[in-house]
Amino acid sequence: MRIDKYLWCMRYFKTRGLAADAIKKGHVSVNGQVAKASREVYATDKIVLRKDQINYQLTILDIPSNRVGPKLVDMFRKDETPEEAFAHLELLKLTKEFYRAKGTGRPTKKDRRELDDYTTDENDTIE
Repeated sequence: MRIDKYLWCMRYFKTRGLAADAIKKGHVSVNGQVAKASREVYATDKIVLRKDQINYQLTILDIPSNRVGPKLVDMFRKDETPEEAFAHLELLKLTKEFYRAKGTGRPTKKDRRELDDYTTDENDTIE
């Protein structure tokens, strides 16, 4: 089975086209080599897939005939992704919460004053 079709069947990508785009960008490697979309994959192949700033490490156990349901995915692959990768993603989410939400518009006077209070030290006095 082609690698782009396999990643689509395993529900890592919503469409086969998105899987092919990720492969073209070099985000997928099979057995340590950067893959092309037409690369055939077999059982026992090891795939490294970079998606959402996480390097997923997969081992193919079996090749499905069609796209499988979410509950059946673990029958066809073994996920060897370390837990630290997911913890790193949680840290990234927490650091982004500091910034303003996208689409909220320009900062108000209150927002500017809060930023000024945050950036000035207690020892700095405005004279």
